[in-house]
Amino acid sequence: MIKPTDAVRLHQRRTRREALRLLGAGAAMLAAAPHASFAQSSEETVLTEALVLRDPDIPVAGNANGDITIVEYFDYQCPYCRKVEPELGQVVHDDGNIRLVQKDWPILGPVSVTAARIALACKYQEKYLQAHEALMGVNSKLTEPRIRELLAAAGIDVDRATRDLAANAKAIDAVLARNNEQATAFGFRGTPSFIVGKFRVPGVLTMAQFEQAISDARKAAKK
Repeated sequence: MIKPTDAVRLHQRRTRREALRLLGAGAAMLAAAPHASFAQSSEETVLTEALVLRDPDIPVAGNANGDITIVEYFDYQCPYCRKVEPELGQVVHDDGNIRLVQKDWPILGPVSVTAARIALACKYQEKYLQAHEALMGVNSKLTEPRIRELLAAAGIDVDRATRDLAANAKAIDAVLARNNEQATAFGFRGTPSFIVGKFRVPGVLTMAQFEQAISDARKAAKK
């Protein structure tokens, strides 16, 4: 876990140029470092391709049959996650062939955990993506009453989400645990952090930088 102030400092030190540099010369290829490669020998390892890219318990945005997967590790209270959200969404929309997997990584305190848990509970009424957009689309700090207000305004049955959370708490907490284990194993130190194809990309990117990362990922996939 990191403190909110630590997250801010991390992002201030990480320039966009540095983030892009990680894509060059294969430095950020998942296979480049043993601790960051998709495991081949054991299905129980946290960094299997199936668990990272195709966790069945996490809804997929964008094109479910896309040729490239972007995985985002995010926190609903992270201002950098909120900043990158519209640009990432536009890139996914314009490209049309990207699977977007958004993984709750609530590292900024108890309210972040509360938001992540109830958002994941919304998938049981098939409204996780609506919950995600509602909670990510604000500029102020979240509170539990504010979370419920935002979800209700997005057309979500909050009472049902609360019941679904209680009934599926073990499964939801297991998802959050997997997300945390993966982000930690990849060496991510803050939110947002991304997997683009076979590349690790920590930090905030512009639309142009996302497009370059996607292009690089497609080229790497053909090799």
